[in-house]
Amino acid sequence: MPLLAYFLLRKPLPHGDNWIVRFSKKLYEPVLEAAMARPFTVLGIAVLSLAFSLSLVPRLGSEFLPELNEGTMWVNMTISPGTSIAETTKLCRKVRAMIRKFPEVETVISQAGRPEDGTDPKTLNMVEMFVGVKPPEQWTRKITKDQLVDEISDELDSIPGIFPSVSMPIRDSVLESISQIDGQIVIKVYGDDPKILRTYVQKILKTITPVRGVGRAFIDRFGEVPQLQITVDRQKAARYGLNVADIEDVVEVTLGGKEATEIWEGEKKFGAVVRLEEGERKDIGAIKKILVDTPSGQRVPLEEVTDITIGSGSINISREAGKTVASIGIFIKDRDMGGLVAEMKEKVAAAVQLPPGYYSTWGGEFENQERAMARLLIILPASVFLIFVILFEAFKSVKNAALILLNVPFAMIGGILALLFTGLHLSVSAAIGFIALFGQAVLNGVVMVSYFNEPRERGASVEEAAKEGAMVRLRTVLMTSCLAMLGLLPMALSKGIGSEVQKPLAVVIIGGLVSATVLTLVVLPTLYLVMEKAGKRKSTAEGL
Repeated sequence: MPLLAYFLLRKPLPHGDNWIVRFSKKLYEPVLEAAMARPFTVLGIAVLSLAFSLSLVPRLGSEFLPELNEGTMWVNMTISPGTSIAETTKLCRKVRAMIRKFPEVETVISQAGRPEDGTDPKTLNMVEMFVGVKPPEQWTRKITKDQLVDEISDELDSIPGIFPSVSMPIRDSVLESISQIDGQIVIKVYGDDPKILRTYVQKILKTITPVRGVGRAFIDRFGEVPQLQITVDRQKAARYGLNVADIEDVVEVTLGGKEATEIWEGEKKFGAVVRLEEGERKDIGAIKKILVDTPSGQRVPLEEVTDITIGSGSINISREAGKTVASIGIFIKDRDMGGLVAEMKEKVAAAVQLPPGYYSTWGGEFENQERAMARLLIILPASVFLIFVILFEAFKSVKNAALILLNVPFAMIGGILALLFTGLHLSVSAAIGFIALFGQAVLNGVVMVSYFNEPRERGASVEEAAKEGAMVRLRTVLMTSCLAMLGLLPMALSKGIGSEVQKPLAVVIIGGLVSATVLTLVVLPTLYLVMEKAGKRKSTAEGL
């Protein structure tokens, strides 16, 4: 800056104000005089405005972070358990063709089950699809991405037996890394008996599904698969002198297979597994006729010592913290996360009473939101306290430091109203914007208050010092505020990829600076006048 000043400011510049500053002062001076003539009215209006804006905070809604538009889509589908590989492949081909019919879609790639490296433990009935979308400027229809997602979801819902959800690749991975379940909000119910868990999880799902804002709710890996159930009849086995382990060995060898020997081919070694042929393994009549050797040398059919039936079993049994767990994944649509969770908790508490030994937890992005907001409740007061300490060190006066710090709450008015008018929720991004806004409000306060003391040292009265300081610093306050607002304006108006996360921060700072600038120019001189007169009256009273 000194070098730039040396090269660019060699010629003497004209003194005085330009037309913009003269016009601003012409408007500002009568407003300032009116405010200083009625200080308590001005302060009352400012306090009421702050109280009104704080009362609007519950209407903002809350979320962890705004949903990031990644430019692509990720479709998750759950089909009926036990569906064969051939049917799954056929269904994936049909779904890919349905999605490709949309002119905005460029590529569709599907994967059923887990990948070849086994890093994602998904069953065959869980299908994932990557949907590549053309750049918005190449779209032939005037629709938004949310409308495209709704159209694709409606199209997929027409297929019976599948449960689709449309997300985005990075978002899907983040959600699964948080709670291992695909969902913005995850409800986990813990207990011991899987059947009881299934009953209560279904009750919770039925309770929350009608709640406004629940775009999709589902039980993770819910369903049953057909099973051949073989139960040993211990009394019959004992009459033949058989142990349970003897019968289980026969079942293992004939149905599951057991390594009987090893075959060498040069340097390679292979295990030779013995079991029934595939056709016999699928024939329950043939399984019942399998002979079991007894200690007496007699051979009895397997059905003589066991009960063999066709039943069903859970497709998945999950355990956490030593308990069996069933999970519900929830995707949000057109509502804030905080308000939705609060309503769902209220309805679940009224409709579902878990038995002793069973309990539920709420997680997913909501868990991150609660953790982030709890930390911000510590960071915000700590930031304000540090600002006060720095101001006290700079001015060596508690009164001046408090005067500048009182400008901070009034800056929140514009930030809150800006979030409300733009339809944005209170998120971590917006909270960081408020912290940055506090710094800018303090800067404007320092600029103003630092000049108030100069006329006082020359013998000017409190009214003269406040008015002179406000008029002189008008240009500086307007410049610093406009610089920050104009610099953040592109961020607030951007619609590109990633702008969703940046927008709340920019909107809060721009809106907050509008109120902070007005209140700095009007309320701060008035508050300075009130505090100085109160201090003077106190000193006079002590002297008497």
